[in-house]
Amino acid sequence: MVTISKMEKEILVSREVDVLVIGSGPAGSAAAINAARNGAKTLLVEYMSIPGGISTSGLMSHYTGTVDSSLYREVLQRMAEDDQMAAKGISATVIDPTSMTLAWIELLEESGAEMLFYTMACEAIVEDHVVKGVVIQNKSGRSAILSKVVIDATGDGDIAASAGVPYIKGRESDGAMQPATLMFKVAGVDMEHAVFPGSFETTVPTKKGELQALAKKLLPHPAGHVLLYKSTHDGIVTVNMTNAIGIDGTTAEGMTQAEITCRKQIPAIIEFLHEYVPGYENCYVISTASLIGIRETRHLKGLYTLTETDILERRQFEDYVVKGAEFNFDVHNMTGGSLDKTGVQAKFPKDVKYTIPYRCFVPEEIDGLLFAGRNISGTHMAHSNYRAMPICLAMGEAVGIAAAISVKKGIAPRYVNAAEIQECLAKDDQ
Repeated sequence: MVTISKMEKEILVSREVDVLVIGSGPAGSAAAINAARNGAKTLLVEYMSIPGGISTSGLMSHYTGTVDSSLYREVLQRMAEDDQMAAKGISATVIDPTSMTLAWIELLEESGAEMLFYTMACEAIVEDHVVKGVVIQNKSGRSAILSKVVIDATGDGDIAASAGVPYIKGRESDGAMQPATLMFKVAGVDMEHAVFPGSFETTVPTKKGELQALAKKLLPHPAGHVLLYKSTHDGIVTVNMTNAIGIDGTTAEGMTQAEITCRKQIPAIIEFLHEYVPGYENCYVISTASLIGIRETRHLKGLYTLTETDILERRQFEDYVVKGAEFNFDVHNMTGGSLDKTGVQAKFPKDVKYTIPYRCFVPEEIDGLLFAGRNISGTHMAHSNYRAMPICLAMGEAVGIAAAISVKKGIAPRYVNAAEIQECLAKDDQ
C-alpha cells in the first residue's frame, strides 16, 4: 500500500459539551432531546443537512413496529396535530418528510440541544480507554469537540469502531449484510384503483399475473419485489423497490455502489409499474431520497448481546431501558429481492413485546461512550427486529437520560443504575 507522510497539525478544540451525540436519525435525535431535557449541555452532530436520518432524508414511508415510549408518542402526537394530516385523517405513523424534519428541529430546539449539520465525525478521541470527544470535519475546517459522554448513533457504529470497540458485521456465519435501498416517490397515481402491497408476503392477483411473482421475474436483479405505500398527499405513493446486495455500508465505495445500483433500477421499476400495477399506469417520479437506506453493518460488542431467543421469549430484563418493543424478523434477501428465507413477517408470533437491557448500549471496556440505534450489541437476527425506527427512537430516549445522569453524577456511563433510567422514563410517561 502506498502511503504519504504529512505533519500532524494541532487540532483546535471548537466546542466543549457534556453530551455529544453523533448521528441524528430517530435514535440520535431522541438521545440529544432527552440528554438536554435532563440538564446536560448537548450537541447533536449530523453529516446531512437536516435531522431525522431515514425518517426524513431517507424518505421513509412510515414508522414500522412499535414500542412503549413517551417520546415516540410525543413525536406521533406532533404529526397528528399537523394541519395537513389531521384534515385528511391520515395516520400519524405515515411520514411526511417535510413535516417530520420540522418536528425534529422543534423538539431539539425546545429541549435546549444544539445542532451542527453538514459535519462529518471522523474519529473518537480516546485517552486511557476513555472517549474524551470526537474529531470533526466541516466547512469551517477540522476541529475537535470535547465531551464527558459521546453517544454513537451513526447506525454503523463509526465512532465506537474508531475508539476500539469490538464488533462483527452482518450475519455471524458469513458476514452477509442486508441489502440497501433508495426510497423514492411517484405522483400521478390513480388512488381509486391503486394497490398497496405493504409486505413481501402480500400477494396481489391481477389480470396479468400475481405482482410479487411478476416483479421477481421481470425486474432487473437484484430488484424483484413490490412494496408501495400511501403518502400524506393524494396521488403520491412512496416506493420501496430498489435493491442493492453485497453492499458494505461502512465504506465510501459501498455507499457509492449502492447509490448507483439503486438509481439505475428506477426507470425499469417505473416501466413495471406502468405495465403491470393497477392505478400506476401514468405515475412518474417526483423525488428520490438524499440518503441511501443501509439496513445492516456493524453490531457493536456491549456488556450484553441481545438474541433472537430473548425476543421470542419476550425477555423482561431487570435492567431494561426499552420496553414494549414489537416488530418481526424483517430480514431482506441478501441474494436478491423479497424476504430472506430466515425472515418472518406475516407468520411472526403476535404480541411479542420484549425489553432491551441497558447493557446492550454500554461497551465492554471503553468508557465515556454509549450506543443507540441499529448498531447496538445484538445478533444479526435480533437486529432485524430492533432496527425498526420506533424501537431505535426508544433506545436514544433511554441512552440520552443515561448520559445526562452520568454527567450529573460524575460517573462513567457503565455505572449508571438502570433503575434510575427507568424512573426517569416513568416520570416522562406521567
